Order: sequence, then structure tokens, then C-alpha cells
Amino acid sequence: MAISVFDLFKVGIGPSSSHTVGPMKAARTFVAGLRRDGALERVGSVRAELYGSLALTGKGHGSDTAVILGLLGETPEDVDVDAVPRLLEQVRRDGRLLLDGERAIAFDPGADVDFRRKESLPGHPNGMRFRAFDAEGAELRSTVYYSVGGGFVVDEQAAGADRIKADDTSLPHPFGTAAELLELCRETGMSMSSIMLANEQAFGRTAGQVRSELLEIWRVMRQCVRRGVTTEGTLPGGLKVPRRAHRLYRQLGGACDAAGLAKPDLTDLSDPMRGSDWVTLYALAVNEENAAGGRVVTAPTNGAAGIVPAVLHYYLHFAQGASDEGVVRFLLTAGAIGILFKENASISGAEVGCQGEVGSASSMAAGGLAEALGGTPEQVENAAEIAMEHNLGLTCDPIGGLVQVPCIERNALASVKAISAAKIALRGDGHHFVSLDKAIRTMRDTGRDMMDKYKETSRGGLAVNVIEC
Repeated sequence: MAISVFDLFKVGIGPSSSHTVGPMKAARTFVAGLRRDGALERVGSVRAELYGSLALTGKGHGSDTAVILGLLGETPEDVDVDAVPRLLEQVRRDGRLLLDGERAIAFDPGADVDFRRKESLPGHPNGMRFRAFDAEGAELRSTVYYSVGGGFVVDEQAAGADRIKADDTSLPHPFGTAAELLELCRETGMSMSSIMLANEQAFGRTAGQVRSELLEIWRVMRQCVRRGVTTEGTLPGGLKVPRRAHRLYRQLGGACDAAGLAKPDLTDLSDPMRGSDWVTLYALAVNEENAAGGRVVTAPTNGAAGIVPAVLHYYLHFAQGASDEGVVRFLLTAGAIGILFKENASISGAEVGCQGEVGSASSMAAGGLAEALGGTPEQVENAAEIAMEHNLGLTCDPIGGLVQVPCIERNALASVKAISAAKIALRGDGHHFVSLDKAIRTMRDTGRDMMDKYKETSRGGLAVNVIEC
């Protein structure tokens, strides 16, 4: 299997990679297939049916919005997030939709996006079916897709898969487990980030292009933080959750520079935990932007999008000798760890609970930080394992189906946990009792044993107890 670091770190929109980005991509893929086969001009109507977790929490996650945008031909990475309300209002007002921006069809969002809350498709909890009909109502095409976490989408032929299928890319340093990755490092004398950099070039990018594109990912993360700390108000969705990052930012006395970095005041060292406050701020800023449907980097999911940026900001502002090269090494190593979770377990909250999202992201950030701080491959693997081990069993129980409570604070706590995991590992020599592979396997098994009501259905945990109270 060949997965690129850019498959894990993707620019998109909130609030969810599996419930927003995935359905948008699926809808766009469906329309592109109609165009490719010459059927677009024959379409009179389109219907989207959402099943399982997509149906149960899709309203709160903006799945219906995502479907409409995808049918319009928009993509998660390019859609103008400020124009989204206008686009949606026009469809609702006119009762019509320009399929792929060209073919006008009748469309009623309330009826043509059907939330099948009592039904599931067999391949994955996040299933959806798109159906196209001609003007007489005859079905032209029906296609099933699964949104399997992190914005990855597979079709019905990959039913049952919780990860993308292998492509034909031949990697110079293939690995499927952390043990294999460590052995590669020992055999070659290369770091994890160097292994990943060599592998990334097999996808057709030069080393310089990989670095440049990773720094662009980092720029988008910084801009997301900047927007998060400068925006006030209440998050959408009905819970009336107030944005807190802006207030905390003022309390901490920070300032944004010309590059968009929310910089801490390092002259006040009276509180030894002040750095933790800043890490919390960075994570809150990103996840509030995500909850508001803003531009974020999936890392590896939207629900966990604040962890890697928060820890990267910590590295930049609180680590001596921090540099762009360190940022690149961080992201490459985090990508390697994310690939292990994607291949051997899952990063889908609907599949394994929040341990697969926040847990994986915390593990990725811990390993990335250990690498950027000069850790050995063994210390990096140890850091990733510590972070994952202490996120095991984490449920996905969003109140109201919204990626707000407990999701936003959960990112902040997992960011601090990632930093602690890296520091513990760097104080040791890399030898430890539980391997990363065993932690990943345990997360997978725990997810299989977890009751469905704790896996992004809003039918258990805080999602029901808070509402009931």
C-alpha cells in the first residue's frame, strides 16, 4: 500500500473530514462520473441517501451542505468558505441546482438529501448512495460510496475497507508496521523523516517540492490559528457554544505577526505552565474554526485537526533552534505514524471512536515533536506509543451531532498530552514495554468491541446525558 503524507494532511473545510469532506468528495466524484460518461446532459434530478453515522449525526456535521456543494462541483480544498452560505441559500430559494456548475436540475434539499437514520450499508458506518434520474424519472445511475475517515472515500467495490486501496506506486522504503519502519531506520541509518522524504519522491515530487508543499500545509495551519484567535462570536448549530480562543488570546497578551503567527509573550515567565496555556489556545483556535465550517487542514481528521498545529506552534515558539526544516521533519514523521494507524487500524470515529481520531493525532504529534527535537527513531516510536496508549478507549459522543462538545477541548488536552509523551520519550533511551504496533492493534480491537452508540452516533455518553440533564 502506498499512502502519501499529503493524503493525511489535506486542506479542506469543517466541521468533519468523514461527514463533510468525504460526502462532498463523493458527490463531486459522482457528478464527474456522469460527465465522463456523457450522461450529465440527461440528468433531470439527483437524490443523495445517507446511512448509519452519516444519517445520525450528518445534520450537525453539515453532511447535507457538503452534498450540495459537491453536486455543484465544489471541492473541499478550493471552495470559498465565505461564499458557502450564499450558494446554499440560492439552491434553497430557487429549488434548483447547477449540477457541476452547468446542468440545471430541480433540487429540494429537504427531500433530495435523505437521512436514513434507521438503516445502514454493509461496508462501513459512513455509507451513502447517490442516484441520478432522467427527466421522466428513469434511473440513470446509482453508486454507493463510503467515507472511511480523514476525507478518504471508497466506492462499493471496496466495501468493508477502512482504508484506501493500494495503488501501483513502488516505494523505495516500504513499511507496514512500526517495527518494519524502525528496522529500515537501523539498516539505512536514516531517520523516520528521511525515510518518508525518500518515499514521497516516488509519488512524482522532488525533495524540494515535498518540503515546499509541507510548508504550505504549515502556512494554512498558521492562518487557521490566526483566524481562530481573531474571531469572536458563537459557533453555529444550536448549542450556542461561545468561541473562547479570542478571549484567551487577549488574556495571554499575544500578537499576530505579518506571517500570521499567533506569538506568545515570552517575557512573562512567572507561571511555569504558561506554555500549556498557549498550546491550549492554538488547539481551541483551530477547532473553533473547524466547528464554524472554516478552512482547516485535515490532520488526520477534521475532528482532531487542532492537535498537530498546536504542537507545531509549541515547537516553533518554545523549542530552541526551531526552524522550517524542523517543521518539515515533524510533518513527515507525523505522516509516517498516521499511515500506520490508517493501514493497521482506523482513523474514523464512526469505526473505532474518538481514539481513532484524537488518539491517532496525538500520537502523530508526539512522534513528530520527538523527531523535530532530535530524537532517535526508537524515541520517536516511544513518544507515539505513549500518546496512543493514554487515549485508548476514547469514545466519540458529540453533543447534538456537532463537532463542538467535547471535541474542541479534547483537542487541547490531547495536544498537551502529545508534548508530555514526547518529553517522556526523549528522557529515555527508546526502550519501553509496549510497542507502537501493540498500541495500534489494541486501539483497533477496542474499537471493534466498543458499542455503536459510542461511535459518532450521538446515541450515548455525553451526547445523551447532557441533553437529558
